[in-house]
Amino acid sequence: MGQGLKAVGGNPASPPYRNGPYVWDQQVTFSQGSGIPIGEGAVWYVDGTNGASGNNGKSWKTAIDTIQAAVTLAGPGDTIFITANDLTDFTGDPTSYAETIIIPAATSNLSLIGISRGRTQGGLPQIKIGAGAVAMLTIRAPGCLIANLGFNGYGSTGGGILLDDDYATKCAFGTSIVGCHFKNCVVTTLRAETGGAIYTTSAGNCWQVYIGGNNFYKNMADISLVGTSNTQPQDWVIENNVFSGPAANVDCNLYLKGAGDGVNGVVVNNNIFPCDPAISNGTHNISCDLTGCVGIYSNNMHGHTGLTLGDGAVTGGIIPTTVFMVNNYQEDAIITRQS
Repeated sequence: MGQGLKAVGGNPASPPYRNGPYVWDQQVTFSQGSGIPIGEGAVWYVDGTNGASGNNGKSWKTAIDTIQAAVTLAGPGDTIFITANDLTDFTGDPTSYAETIIIPAATSNLSLIGISRGRTQGGLPQIKIGAGAVAMLTIRAPGCLIANLGFNGYGSTGGGILLDDDYATKCAFGTSIVGCHFKNCVVTTLRAETGGAIYTTSAGNCWQVYIGGNNFYKNMADISLVGTSNTQPQDWVIENNVFSGPAANVDCNLYLKGAGDGVNGVVVNNNIFPCDPAISNGTHNISCDLTGCVGIYSNNMHGHTGLTLGDGAVTGGIIPTTVFMVNNYQEDAIITRQS
């Protein structure tokens, strides 16, 4: 186990902490947002309000004004800090970065970190393109961290984050998505198997994905494994998230079926499913479909009554016998497997 706060020289820091600077040697998660150490590379700064395209992006005073410009400047292991734009609309939607972003295959271990003021839509820098059928963020490099950012899909049909991995020239294995907010994400149709807030291509792949501490709202699908035509993903951890509601906006919160063989080694733990999905013209209308998966489904709370989960006659979600169910609850009851 790490020592937590350390002096820059490497020795553990001790009270009264007046002789810094100090660094964290491990991730520290707070109840609101996430304190995350920067990577080993250069640091870049994005400020859509006060930055400028001609700046070098190496400090807040010389910040650049778009996220993609910073990604283009960045190299492997770099960190990009992004601050929220000044709010000019007081009707409940942050002033957004209206851009699509692609992390190329060569820029591995890149960190995109929003300056967080809490895990709410208004507390994070938000990306919203408003039109078009492409993802707001496409990841084609391994080991990337996406933290403390908002994604609002209103008006567009390309979803939030696309894990674009062909297992050859580009990959998204080792992606971590932490402390983000996703809203209104739809992909093409009202079917969860076409994508959503976080989704893959039909090739699958994307091994070792971590999705934790995020807030989802009004997404057609929150997490979608669209297919597995190349390889079956392995080792996904999905924990401590609040998934989408209301019911009329959701087809399936957690669609991990892919082509039918799911994720091998998935942990779905301590999440909240606040509704029983019932979007008009949807094709699933269940909280989860883990067909083909191997793993564990534990300590999750579903905000309904009369719910059944399992691989038999289900109302809430399809969970095969290869996924163990432990301590899952609905209102006033523990959920038992239906076979």
